[in-house]
Amino acid sequence: MSQTEHILSQLPGDVLAGLRKADQFWQALRDDTTSIPQVVKESKEPLGTVDWDIVICGGTLGIFLGAALQRRGWRVALLERGILRGRDQEWNISRPELEVFLELDLLSPEELEDAIASEYNPGRVSFLGGEDVWVRDVLNIGVDPVFLLDTLKSKFIEAGGQLLEKTAFEGAVIHPDGVRVEAAGGLNTRLLIDAMGNFSPIVKQVRQGEKPEGVCLVVGSCAQGFTQNDTGDLIVSFTPIQNQCQYFWEAFPARDGRTTYLFSYLDAHPQRPSLGFFMEEYFRLLPDYQGVELSQLDFKRALFGFFPSYKESPIRMPWNRILPVGDSSGAQSPVSFGGFGSMVRHLKRLTEGIQEALSGDILTQDALSLLQPYQPNIAVTWMFQRAMSVGVEQNIPPNQINELLSGVFQTMAQLGDDVLRPFLQDVVQFSGLFQTLTLISLTKPGLVTPVIPQVGLTTLLDWMVHYINLGVYSGLYPLGQFMSKPVHQLPPTPQYYYHRWLDAWRYGSGGDY
Repeated sequence: MSQTEHILSQLPGDVLAGLRKADQFWQALRDDTTSIPQVVKESKEPLGTVDWDIVICGGTLGIFLGAALQRRGWRVALLERGILRGRDQEWNISRPELEVFLELDLLSPEELEDAIASEYNPGRVSFLGGEDVWVRDVLNIGVDPVFLLDTLKSKFIEAGGQLLEKTAFEGAVIHPDGVRVEAAGGLNTRLLIDAMGNFSPIVKQVRQGEKPEGVCLVVGSCAQGFTQNDTGDLIVSFTPIQNQCQYFWEAFPARDGRTTYLFSYLDAHPQRPSLGFFMEEYFRLLPDYQGVELSQLDFKRALFGFFPSYKESPIRMPWNRILPVGDSSGAQSPVSFGGFGSMVRHLKRLTEGIQEALSGDILTQDALSLLQPYQPNIAVTWMFQRAMSVGVEQNIPPNQINELLSGVFQTMAQLGDDVLRPFLQDVVQFSGLFQTLTLISLTKPGLVTPVIPQVGLTTLLDWMVHYINLGVYSGLYPLGQFMSKPVHQLPPTPQYYYHRWLDAWRYGSGGDY
């Protein structure tokens, strides 16, 4: 019996079976054998009666939008294939990001405090051979998903929303005047929102078997028995490149122990390691990482998964009246785990945009695509992801990635919190990036040169386009704000388009931070 099998077999539930099932999905993605569903069809016939303004498929993150829109008076039905319940593992986020729940009247101040299960300071950034960087109040809040989702679910139902649990999405037919959702005997709606995540059948149909350019492979656990549990690690690497992977670690104090993750950025090449192998590596290296023997730890749960990312993102729907949100949209950064943090960041923008789209009946594919716009500050992170990964057949110095990241983060720390803190929260801003690149070129000119052959000339040229666009968006956003007063006198459709472009410039430049 392997170490992974020994530890996972002692946890409640069939965790080992879950790992093997996840590995089957990961294997299919690497081997190009994933199925391509055909769940969305079109009809030229009018639908006629429409009972709902919005049907949301996928409850875990869909409940955020569902509750916000239902409380604004829209008729919302929410489908969840299982029971809508938060996971036991906490979601980490920074405290200012949680203010949106108060702004949208989704939580009271008391409920927001009750949703916070843990809090710590400071957090560490560290790479092999470099100096530690410490930062406060970044991803240091652990939110209790069980409490948060239960509270939002109650408020959604109290406001008149319909929650259909144990109800799977089976398909949809797009009509000129609405969408027929095939589930629960059929639901007729004006707008279908896809919140089913990375492996949504709708998204799989649109992608048509396209392989992701990037994947974040993640394994970990929550356990008790650690001698030190009052600080966190935001990103740490203490080993050179192994198995054509650069191993990165995170650690956070949790309400019932300490959560540690091992993750790596890679592609979906058939020779990439399995989740089972990665879990073995996690248990092999965890004692060195945390200075504790495995025999001292009482494991509470295991964590594992993989997060694909596509350069052609956010995804563009080929139909009217369908809007992907959250991981379904592909709008998250390729260097993040997506999910909760991305949804919270865009929750107010999406709520207000969907309200305008419904109010003006502006539900064409072109109009809805502006709710998931191109964001250059996300697009520039593709080169960062590529610089932190190694090709299967690449041969680079074992410590090249550590040396690069150590130099970059030391430079950002030298420039101050205004540069470092947004970057650690997946918000890239032109001013901070420009200052970092300028200082590195002056003080560490030899640091970046080896990266060029590693990432490739095409990636570098592509990045330069996004970098220029980041500067353009940073200039357009303040200019767009000056036009807000006269625009308010225009009809709903021009207002909708103006607000969507203003949002694109704001979020695409990191101006929302």
